[in-house]
Amino acid sequence: MSALTPWRRTLLTMMVASALATSAVAAPPTQSLASYRLRKPQDEVIYFVLPDRFENGDATNDHGGMKGGPLVDGFDPTRAGFYHGGDIKGVTRRLDYIQGLGATAVWLAPIFKNRAVQGPPGHESAAHHGYWITDFTDVDPHLGTKADFKALVDAAHARGMKVYMDIVVNHTADIIQYRECPESRCVYRGVADYPYTRRGGVGGAPINDGFDGKDFSKLKRTDWAYTPYIPAGQEHAKAPAWLNDPIYYHNRGESTFAGESSLTGDFATLDDVFTENPQVIQGFIEVYGRWIDEFGVDGFRIDTARHVNPEFWQAFVPAMLARAKARGIPNFHIFGEVFDPDVAILASHTRVDKLPAVLDFAFQSAATDVAIGRTGTDRLARVFAADPAYEGGEAGARQLPTFLGNHDMGRIGWFMLKAKPAISDGELLARVTLANAIMLTARGAPTIYYGDEQGFTGDGDYSDSREDMFESQVASYNDNRLVGSTAKGPISAFKTDSVLYQRIAELSKLRVATPALRDGRQVVRAAGDQPGLLAVSRILGKTEVLAVFNTSDQPLKANVSVEAGSVAWRTLHGACAATAAAPGSYAIALKPLDYKICVSEGR
Repeated sequence: MSALTPWRRTLLTMMVASALATSAVAAPPTQSLASYRLRKPQDEVIYFVLPDRFENGDATNDHGGMKGGPLVDGFDPTRAGFYHGGDIKGVTRRLDYIQGLGATAVWLAPIFKNRAVQGPPGHESAAHHGYWITDFTDVDPHLGTKADFKALVDAAHARGMKVYMDIVVNHTADIIQYRECPESRCVYRGVADYPYTRRGGVGGAPINDGFDGKDFSKLKRTDWAYTPYIPAGQEHAKAPAWLNDPIYYHNRGESTFAGESSLTGDFATLDDVFTENPQVIQGFIEVYGRWIDEFGVDGFRIDTARHVNPEFWQAFVPAMLARAKARGIPNFHIFGEVFDPDVAILASHTRVDKLPAVLDFAFQSAATDVAIGRTGTDRLARVFAADPAYEGGEAGARQLPTFLGNHDMGRIGWFMLKAKPAISDGELLARVTLANAIMLTARGAPTIYYGDEQGFTGDGDYSDSREDMFESQVASYNDNRLVGSTAKGPISAFKTDSVLYQRIAELSKLRVATPALRDGRQVVRAAGDQPGLLAVSRILGKTEVLAVFNTSDQPLKANVSVEAGSVAWRTLHGACAATAAAPGSYAIALKPLDYKICVSEGR
C-alpha cells in the first residue's frame, strides 16, 4: 500500500467524521481552513442544491413572513412551481448526508430575497428557485436569515467543505412595466429603430443629447423604446436602492435570445439591467463583494452569464478574485452559465468575457448521448479534443464544472427514459451509473444535481425536475419512476444505503483520494463511432489512471494504449490486470455497460 497523500488522509478523516457525527453542526472539523482553501477548483466534487426542495429545517419560515395565501406568499407544497418549505437550516442539517456522498463543495441556488409570486392571472408561480431577486443584500425569508447562512458556511468550512453562491446580474424580478403594453409582453425594440437618443423611435423627439453608449452622464430619459414605470407601492421594492431607478435598465421589451436582444432584452419579463453603465458595474461589485467579505464564501456560479456584455465580466471577475484573495480565499471558483452545447460558444466566453470557467454544457450533451448509447463514444472524445479552445487550454478546461443534468434542463434519468421508454430497470441503473462514472473520472469539476443520487428522474425540465427530498405533496413527483428503486409515493430521500448513493459515493471518494483524477492531464486512449469502448487516461507525475467504459450491450475485449512506463497496475474499481500486455499496451475486458478504473504508479 502506498503512503497516504494529504488528500487520502483528508478522505480518511472525512469518513471517520461522518461516521461519528450525530448532527451537521456537531461534526468535527476535517481540515484547517487554510488547507481546504488551497484546493483548486478541479479538486472539488460539487453538490448542487435548491434549498427550497432539499430539507425543511424551520417550518416557521415556510410562508416567508407573509400572509394572504399562495398567490401572495408563494407557499403551496402541493404545486410544483411554488415554495415547498425547504431552507438553509435544512441544508445545514443534512451536511452529513452531502459529505457522505463524497461531495466537497455545496452550490446553493440563489438565496437572495425574491418577489414571491409572478406571472399573469391564472398562470402564477413562485420564486422557489431564487432567480426573481428584489433584494441582493439579504436572504429570502422563505429560506431563513443571514445568521442561518453564516451558520451553514461556518459548519461547512469546519468540515473542510466549500460553499458556492449562485448569483445574478443580468436581471432582477419583474417590477418595471411598460405603458404601451400593460396586459401583454412587449416585443423587443432594437437600438437601430429605437435609439437611446430619440423618444419612441427614430422619428421621435430628441432625448439624451450626446449619449454615445459610453458617457452615461448623458443618459437622463428612459423612454427611448417604451415608457417604463414602476407600479404604485413598488417604488422601493429593490435593494440596493439604485436598482429602483429605470435608468439602470435597457427597457426594450422581451428578448428573442438572438442577436442584440440576447444582451439587452428582458429575460422572460424580468427587468434587464443596463450592465454597460459604470455605476451598475461598481454597484454589483460592491453587492457581491460584501457577501465574500461577510461570509467568506468560496465561489460564484453566475446565472445567465451569456446575456451580459463582456465588458461587465472583464471588470467584475478581477474585482471578485481580488476581494476573495484579500479575504484569504486564493482559489475562488467563478463559473458562468452559458446554456449552449457548442464548445466554440462556451470557450469564447472564457476568451472574450474572461470568465475563469463556464458550466460544461458540451460535456453534458455528449456524455448523455454516449451513456444512452445513441452515439459512438467519439462524440465525447471530440468534446475533449476541443479543450485547447478554452482560455488556458487543456489546463483551463480542468476547471469547467461538468454535470449530467440540472434544474433547468432536467435530470439524466429523464433523458434516459425519454430516449428509451421501454428500458428495463437494470439497464436504466447501469447506464445512469455509467454516466456518473464518466463524469467522476473525466477532467473538470464534477457536479451532482441533488436527488440524482437517489435515482430521481422527474417528468421533464424546470419545475418537473425539482423534486422534494423530503416527503413530497406533489402528485406528479410521487408517481415518478426511480433509478435503482421501486419506491413510490411520498418518501424521505436521504437514504445513504440506496444503490446510486453508494455507487456515486464510491466514485466521488475515489476521485478525492486520487490526485491524478482531479488534476491529471487527460488523454483519450480509445473511442469509436459506435457504442462500445471509451478509454481515458489521467496522468499526473509518475501516476497514470486508466478509466475504461463499455457503452454497448455486448461484452468487449481490447488492448488500450498506455504510457510505456506504466507496467504494473492495480485496481481502483473493477478487476484490473496486474501487468501490461506489453510496454505501452494494456489489455482490458468489460461486461456490457460496465467500467473499470485502473492505476499504475511509480513509472
